[in-house]
Amino acid sequence: MLKVNNLRAEINGKEILKGINLEVRPGEVHAIMGPNGSGKSTLSMVLAGNPSYDVTGGSVEFYGKDLLAMSPEVRSHEGLFLGFQYPVEIPGVSMVNFMRAAVNAKRKYFGMEPMSASEFLKMMREKRSVVELDNKLASRSVNEGFSGGEKKRNEIFQMAVLEPRLSILDETDSGLDIDALRIVAEGVNKLKSADNATIVITHYQRLLDYIKPDIVHILYKGRIVKTAGPELALELEERGYDWIKEEVERKDAEQRR
Repeated sequence: MLKVNNLRAEINGKEILKGINLEVRPGEVHAIMGPNGSGKSTLSMVLAGNPSYDVTGGSVEFYGKDLLAMSPEVRSHEGLFLGFQYPVEIPGVSMVNFMRAAVNAKRKYFGMEPMSASEFLKMMREKRSVVELDNKLASRSVNEGFSGGEKKRNEIFQMAVLEPRLSILDETDSGLDIDALRIVAEGVNKLKSADNATIVITHYQRLLDYIKPDIVHILYKGRIVKTAGPELALELEERGYDWIKEEVERKDAEQRR
């Protein structure tokens, strides 16, 4: 599905990603963890095509296609979804119109007829139940006046509607109380299938108590320095990141000798 090879990227002349290697297969859930400033959000933005970031090396394949050559909207149509850490408000644009436009843009990309208003409203009703999204929220402007939990719930609702092949969730647990966290995580779990995959970016084990990862990566100073099973997240919860820093510094020192 996704093959990232030696990916390097910078913003405003500062290199953030320093050689990322990552492979994600259908049906898998990957967790990417790491201290602040390690490059987690930068990786998500680069994969989604944020123009503020410059790719300076490496390659990314998505189902055999060159992801880096695609515009952000084509990446979305091809099945890549990014759930933002801080979802933005779009005053004056209703959720219904926003999501119907997104769905029909994707259908047009694949040469399909647009979905009628009645068909779309029926689908919205079905998808709302995935994250227990109130009908009043679905009828309002995008995220306008929503609480933090409602915004994150709305992100998963959008994910349910668009049915992406790869979802990247950037610190979805940020600012959520335990009830909102449970609802959001249950929504992600309901959408999991053998044909899609999820990358969960998080600091904390608590989200991974609900969204069970198959593989956990530690990203530190722009590189994935350790990969293991779910037990790695539990070890981080217990020991923090200091041991990772010491391990990386020791290996770097050995390489310089």
